Amino acid sequence: MGQKVNPISFRLGITENWRSRWYARKKEFGGLVVADKRLRDFIKANYAFALISRVEIDRTRDEVRVTLFCGRPGVIIGRKGSEVDRLRARLEEIVKQKVDINIVEIHHPEMDAQLVAEGIAEQLCKRASFKRTVRKAAETTLDAGAKGVRIRIAGRLGGAEMSRREMISLGSIPLHTLRAKIDYGFAEALTVMGKIGVKVWIHLEPVVEEPQKETAHAADAQAG
Repeated sequence: MGQKVNPISFRLGITENWRSRWYARKKEFGGLVVADKRLRDFIKANYAFALISRVEIDRTRDEVRVTLFCGRPGVIIGRKGSEVDRLRARLEEIVKQKVDINIVEIHHPEMDAQLVAEGIAEQLCKRASFKRTVRKAAETTLDAGAKGVRIRIAGRLGGAEMSRREMISLGSIPLHTLRAKIDYGFAEALTVMGKIGVKVWIHLEPVVEEPQKETAHAADAQAG
């Protein structure tokens, strides 16, 4: 299964959380799903230059909280917050509710699978050598501290008449291990010869939970 499904959906409820978190009745569910899709498509289409990795949506009865994970937060915020106010107004037109925007900066874009995939796709659109581009991206991610990286591209590579696949894998990528922190990203390069799909898997260090500090009451009980 680890080789055949999306690594993020495979780990939902274990090490990954849902990208949209809300509850709705059966009659309202479909409309809210479509609204979330329209919201994400609008952000990705109009603010791709901000290096947006993912968009998380939390709905309450009164408002919609949108969290943007991006590599360039200053571009979205704008001078004195003017750009984020414009974005909030456009999103409120889409979801027909009050929108609260939270922006989270990605400090290491080279270790974010979605941003790495989009970066490779951008280079392929500029007719860069696919072998050199994939190799450089994989080595940069590994040098940044990742435990492993795998990149697979498929399509009419180099303008060939028949499509094929090319893959590079460095380090360890335990796709079957549910406790492993695997980040996954997908992007498409729109070239003159057709689309080239780019898939990226990055094995990151798992988040270690800090042990809970015992309270003073518990310490007194042990001493007693």
